Amino acid sequence: MSKNIAESTFREVLLEQGFFVLKFQNNSDETEFFKRDIGNSYIQLHYCVKGNCKFHFNNNTYTFNVLDKHSIFLYNPQQNLPINLEILPKTSLVSVLISIEKFHALFSKEASYIPFLSEDNKNKKYYDNAEINPNVLMVLQQILTAQSQSSMRDLYVKGKTYELLSLHFDSGENTTEEYCPFLVDDREVLKIRKAKDIIISRMSEPPSLQDLSNEVGLNLKKLKEGFKQIYGDTVYSFLFDYKMDYARKLLESNQYNVNEVGLQVGYSTSSHFIAAFKKKFGTTPKQYVMSLQQ
Repeated sequence: MSKNIAESTFREVLLEQGFFVLKFQNNSDETEFFKRDIGNSYIQLHYCVKGNCKFHFNNNTYTFNVLDKHSIFLYNPQQNLPINLEILPKTSLVSVLISIEKFHALFSKEASYIPFLSEDNKNKKYYDNAEINPNVLMVLQQILTAQSQSSMRDLYVKGKTYELLSLHFDSGENTTEEYCPFLVDDREVLKIRKAKDIIISRMSEPPSLQDLSNEVGLNLKKLKEGFKQIYGDTVYSFLFDYKMDYARKLLESNQYNVNEVGLQVGYSTSSHFIAAFKKKFGTTPKQYVMSLQQ
């Protein structure tokens, strides 16, 4: 199945029962959206070959922001993980969806080398976010550029997808502790969400990262990595964007002047607030308010 939307293309290639590839190429200047139901028996591998895309889960309560030349690996036998995807402009993405039964059949001899296939882990969920290595990137480019008019195209894509999987799970290269899919414990996610709530509630005087780490009971490295994975940005970049959006809404309410808004979002001097607002929106708070009145 394939379709073209302006300068964007989407193609689905069914390789075998329970095994297919999705190819997205958004060459336009607009964000494209894609939704698809996927059962909990499927492993999902999503490769952002170029650009940036966002996967939303649990009714948009958390987001994986997949950056340029990065991939995410998703498997959750306990619940469905439907695809709810934002494909930003100038982005190319390849997704491989394969049932756990099919995956076991492909990797039966290597199963002991792949942590999430172990007996202890078979009922656990895994999430992984990793940089795409050059060998994998080359195969992905070949999958993306497979000619649609070629009668052998689907066979070619199938062969390249097998190569892609073998490279991704190469037991000699990618099964180190550092690279293997890591388990995102529900408790960790809750702690990271608590960290987000804390910085928002104290945005005028936010805690340091170390204090925040201590307060939620998560080590600093896991806090920084987990926060970026779930919310798509660093802690303080996320807070800056939140503060500016909050300030904009306060200005729109016409209930506060510029100085009062600046104080509410943590700026002791109006000049610092004005500079921050202009950095975010390209205009000063006063000019923004005046534009609303026109």
